[in-house]
Amino acid sequence: MFSDLSSKENSIPTGIETHAHLLLVSASLSNGNDVDRILLSAGYRVSCVDSVSLAKQFLSNHAVDLILLDMAVMTEAGPAMVQTLAGTDCVILVNEHQAYLAAEAMRAGAIDYIIKPFSQRQILDVVRGALRLRQAIPNLIATSPQSLQVLQLARRAAKTSATILIGGESGTGKERLARYIHEMSSRAGKPFVAINCAAIPEAMLESILFGHSKGAFTGATANQQGKFELAQGGTLLLDEISELSLALQAKLLRVLQEKEVERLGSHQVIALDVRIIAASNRDLRELVLQGAFREDLFYRLDVLPMSWPALRERRDDILPLAEYFIERYAAQQGYRLGESARQQLLSYDWPGNVRELDNVIQRALIMARGLHIQAVDL
Repeated sequence: MFSDLSSKENSIPTGIETHAHLLLVSASLSNGNDVDRILLSAGYRVSCVDSVSLAKQFLSNHAVDLILLDMAVMTEAGPAMVQTLAGTDCVILVNEHQAYLAAEAMRAGAIDYIIKPFSQRQILDVVRGALRLRQAIPNLIATSPQSLQVLQLARRAAKTSATILIGGESGTGKERLARYIHEMSSRAGKPFVAINCAAIPEAMLESILFGHSKGAFTGATANQQGKFELAQGGTLLLDEISELSLALQAKLLRVLQEKEVERLGSHQVIALDVRIIAASNRDLRELVLQGAFREDLFYRLDVLPMSWPALRERRDDILPLAEYFIERYAAQQGYRLGESARQQLLSYDWPGNVRELDNVIQRALIMARGLHIQAVDL
């Protein structure tokens, strides 16, 4: 059975949800809530089918932004059927006693799940997060199993307020992963502020982080908000946090513990509501052993650790990333990677990681004699 419902005129869609088309695959819409009506009232266009076979038929003729698939209709091949639904992003609905199926479905390619019964707020939060994921993915290419595993962990971390520590070599894309987590979180509409602790002289860093009041030091001619204040309500990325001096580490620890900050030269306490993500290309555990990084700060940061793999460790991402950069930088459409270029890109170890690949593709687009990029152009 097919049904297609249009958004109510008085609904107020917001942001990326506007005009999104959802396909609900469920034999029963009871669940104590009318799921389709909840989604409809939030501004979505909702189509409903009651079997996987009808879902396939519908998808062959219609484009949808997200599938909500009730595991109760899965009579064939179980969670693996997720892979057959036209490559469309899929959220799984499962009963409490079917929770184990959610993990299988996630491995098969589902991007999230929700356990029934659920509240109106829970289903809307999951749908909004899934749709934000569609926007975030183009800037964070993930095809390899290693990358997909990190993204799955990142999506789960985004649902919490815990501090996150991202490790990985320089150029792997740690800031993009941090932005991805921010976009997947409930703070998505609030500021994302990033600061590279290695790029700022130590004499200036304290003022930039915590702010200062007028007259706090020579040249302080006006009150100035710090990065913590600028990130209020949102997320602050402390990149290359390993480069902070021990003195600044102590001050940062206090801010994280007390969730408040004082500007330099002021005794006014400013309460903070900021999610902290730290990143480093160095092993902080080793720095702790060397006495170069505070152990108490390390454990305060290392609540949810994750590591973005080097590009040589996720070779399945190389060509999709290269194609993304071609599309991004090409002055005209039609540029393609020739076979010799593809082989050379795949065989290289990329010590500079994604940043190096970005530069190589920009150079290749300049050097290419036609629309087909060859190895000689790289």
